Amino acid sequence: MNRLSTFLSEHIGIELWVASLIAIALVTVALNQVAQVLLRHAAKVTERTASVWDDALVQTASRPVLAAMWVIGASVMARVVQRQVEEPFLAEAMALRDVALIICAAWFLWRFIGKVGSNIVSLREQRGEDVDHTTLDALGKLSRLVTLIVAILMTAQTLGFQITGLLALGGVGGIAVGFAAKDLLANFFGGLTIYLDRPFSVGEWIRSPDKSLEGTVEYISWRHTRIRAFNKNPIYVPNAVFTSIVVENPSRMSHRRIKETIGLRYDDFAVVPAVVADIRDMLRAHPEIDTTQTLIVNFNQFAGSSLDLMIYTFTKTTVWVKYHEVKQDVLIRIGQIIERHGAEIAFPTRTLHLHGGELPPEQASEAAAPAPDRRD
Repeated sequence: MNRLSTFLSEHIGIELWVASLIAIALVTVALNQVAQVLLRHAAKVTERTASVWDDALVQTASRPVLAAMWVIGASVMARVVQRQVEEPFLAEAMALRDVALIICAAWFLWRFIGKVGSNIVSLREQRGEDVDHTTLDALGKLSRLVTLIVAILMTAQTLGFQITGLLALGGVGGIAVGFAAKDLLANFFGGLTIYLDRPFSVGEWIRSPDKSLEGTVEYISWRHTRIRAFNKNPIYVPNAVFTSIVVENPSRMSHRRIKETIGLRYDDFAVVPAVVADIRDMLRAHPEIDTTQTLIVNFNQFAGSSLDLMIYTFTKTTVWVKYHEVKQDVLIRIGQIIERHGAEIAFPTRTLHLHGGELPPEQASEAAAPAPDRRD
């Protein structure tokens, strides 16, 4: 270093520390240019992705990162000058560097929060989805307020101020605010759970066996979920409810089930095996029945006034309207099979056996009356 200092003094006419300042400045400028090139390349890459986070990260990080590089370069130059000049102000250069870096970090977070919010709004508008501007604005303001408070506290700590008492007061206030806003926080974390787990999404039909809740999901915000019931009334459900109830999502079913019990007369007992076999063959040949799923056609029980056949199968379609068309076709074919075998579908009947003569007219008319329907 002595030889280098002598060489610079004799041949160039500058001191070593001056040359160091020039070299640090040139390196800072070069690194700044390289960082700008890398950030522009990263911006082009993130434009091709569908995520709103990477775009916001690259677009908001450019200026704070470049400013932080200049701050670091200036702090290194101040340290070099400090060794040559006895200036009390230069002794505080490191603390000022830390404060400047804190400001750069807070600047980045401030811009990042705003950019993420605007990207989310733009993406949802492009998809034709509703945008909860109130919720986004509230979350953005809350996040920026937290960023500002943390930056102020870190700056005060860096400059040597005692913030222990202020932190204690803030902790007590935070507890009070937490108790006052517990429902709001519960809904916020409930919405976060919905966004992470995705038990349902907009446009899907959901219902809950725990609550009188059924309809199509129209909108999911951080505070509530709007469901359009089948009578077209909107239902606003706080997101915290979904963390404590069972939710069914019929929109994600793989098949729809046909489950019917069809009764034949006791007089048709002889043709029951043939009817069962033909119905089973018909279902296996039906183009809308998925034969890879459970398919059951069996004589199930001797009921009070019928011989019950159980029909259990699954359709390929899950569309509600088409499912009923397929079910109608299946039931009509079953009726045709029953007629083809000379059988009939049973209805509730009662047979009276008379012993010892005829009944009085009053009892005869009562006995001739049709039997009540004992089916549920």
